[in-house]
Amino acid sequence: MTGSGSKLRALVLAVAGAAGIAACGGAEQNAGEPHGDFRVQVSSSFPTSQRLAQQTQFVVRIKNTGHATIPDVAVTVTNPRYGDAAQSFGMLIPPGGQGQPILASRSRPVWIIDQAPGPCEYSCKSRGPGGAATAYTDTWALGRLAPGHSVTFDWHLTAVQPGAWTVEYQVAAGLNGYARAVTAGGGPVSGRYTVTISGKPQGTYVGPNGTVTYSR
Repeated sequence: MTGSGSKLRALVLAVAGAAGIAACGGAEQNAGEPHGDFRVQVSSSFPTSQRLAQQTQFVVRIKNTGHATIPDVAVTVTNPRYGDAAQSFGMLIPPGGQGQPILASRSRPVWIIDQAPGPCEYSCKSRGPGGAATAYTDTWALGRLAPGHSVTFDWHLTAVQPGAWTVEYQVAAGLNGYARAVTAGGGPVSGRYTVTISGKPQGTYVGPNGTVTYSR
């Protein structure tokens, strides 16, 4: 009985460990991803001059200009100064000095994500990461993309931290690094914006006819 009990406990621990790894993103999220380069054409937009509390959009449009279906088109957004140590559209506050409380995370938002890419279902409506969120840090994916078709990643944001900030995005054709998105010349697909957020909040005015306007 002792031997059988030990084997049973070992099996339970092994299963629990495997489940824990999968839950934490240790297992490959897209295990069947093919190897290869997938040619894309990308355009993007993000206002480089903003104000505190201003609502804006960060948009990345991707077109499959190759001859094969992209397995899982994805975009990763980071501040290149911090990489994936900070949340997307965020920063890292300095480490606490002596006597300061220990923080679970030093990551703080520069922009609050009001709505993430993808259909706005339950998670999105509850201010969650949205249906396009993945197990990978700072990465969203919108699935397969057929040749000649396009898809738009659209983040609705609110600026909450004044200063000059850099936002960088990278496009991938899959989540495991095997399927690579490339330009027409075969290079990696990425872009960068340097944005200045004024410390003066954006003003809101209601006209006589009820029309809402915003200061520039």
